[in-house]
Amino acid sequence: MSKRKEHDFIGELEIDDSVYYGIQTFRAVENFHITNEKLADFPIFINALAQVKKAAALANHELGLLDEAIKDAICRACDKILAGEYHDQFVVDMIQGGAGTSTNMNANEVIANIALELMGHKKGQYEYCHPNDHVNLSQSTNDAYPTALRIALYERLSGLTESMRILKESFSNKAEEFKDILKMGRTQLQDAVPMTLGQEFKAFELMINKDIERVLDARNLVRIINLGGTAIGTGINSHPDYKNIVEQKVQEVTGRPFITATDLIEATQSTGSYVQISGVLKRVSVKLSKICNDLRLLSSGPRAGLNEINLPKMQPGSSIMPGKVNPVIPEVVNQVCFAVIGNDITVTMAAEGGQLQLNVFEPVIAYSLFNSIVMLNRAMVTLAHKCIDGITANEDICKNFVHNSIGIVTALNPYIGYENSASIAKESLATGKNVYDIALSRGLLNKEQLDEIFKPQNMINPHMYKKNKD
Repeated sequence: MSKRKEHDFIGELEIDDSVYYGIQTFRAVENFHITNEKLADFPIFINALAQVKKAAALANHELGLLDEAIKDAICRACDKILAGEYHDQFVVDMIQGGAGTSTNMNANEVIANIALELMGHKKGQYEYCHPNDHVNLSQSTNDAYPTALRIALYERLSGLTESMRILKESFSNKAEEFKDILKMGRTQLQDAVPMTLGQEFKAFELMINKDIERVLDARNLVRIINLGGTAIGTGINSHPDYKNIVEQKVQEVTGRPFITATDLIEATQSTGSYVQISGVLKRVSVKLSKICNDLRLLSSGPRAGLNEINLPKMQPGSSIMPGKVNPVIPEVVNQVCFAVIGNDITVTMAAEGGQLQLNVFEPVIAYSLFNSIVMLNRAMVTLAHKCIDGITANEDICKNFVHNSIGIVTALNPYIGYENSASIAKESLATGKNVYDIALSRGLLNKEQLDEIFKPQNMINPHMYKKNKD
């Protein structure tokens, strides 16, 4: 295999001529064996990097800083990457030292060498198109990397809301299907008052729906970019008009409403938007995990648990106990939620660890946020299609819990008072008799009154039945 020689200020190395990355990428590959997950595993981030480089090339050309032939070659190279080509050349580990410099240079070198071939030159002939002088013109890692991260996060969060809508719709369908199935509500794992299974699933739907809005609010935070700030936000080495023009080019290239921060020094060092996004992802995870806990409880048994609903049978549940089927889909979603909550701690500590004019820990922030969003995205769709859509209700079991529950004595409070109701509850617990029969036998209410009070629609909605006056 033929080699080409490349150099940086540290020294000279031979690079396989088959690869499109260069010496700085090679050094990063040698230095960072951390996660075994490379940029190539995150194509949306690669595409965002290509969009940043294309927007910069267009802006530099408009300002007369980049000749048309080089601009065209860089843009064509970026378009090829956006079409899915050359992604295997992005080989740097996602977690790296240097605040993302290795990622930025991986992109610069690959784009430069693609552009060189498009111009009729050989890889490494950087006098015609240089990774730093041309592809990275008017940029620093410190504005190119976070801008690409924000572009990628915007797309990832958009995809997450779509998955959340799928799950929301699944809960909505079940809420309608189960709207007439009476069951006991529970607080502190004890009988409370009646409700419908449909109301229970409607609450799940609304919990997801509210968080869709929170995710969209968080997505708006990453619309603000610091491209044009270069090293620390002062814009050194860029044209005075560059930040305004490159803002327009980013909007054109991405088709998204990205805007340049009003203070680029603040924007370059601040990671507050990432903390906010991570916090929203944690919020989504906490609520989603709670829903999965409920699903596992409601389906517990089938003979020695609640058994109010049946989850779809996905696989055998034990290597030793025949006939056992476990709630594996809610269980795996629980674990995703735990991982996202853990990633939030990582993002929090990385954001707090930034110093002075730059936060060098953005690579681990990027890695954590991407993984959280990807896992949640998949978990939502998995839960919807492999669990919620196939849930069935055990209507008789639900109704029997209501009829045999002491909790329904609560409905008698407005008519016979707390003390009488408590006395009935005590007798029911001691004798096993149901609340209805005890109240009737004591003459506290007649059959007509009890039937009215215990109508299902009256027990699950605000209702006050007035006693007839003698």
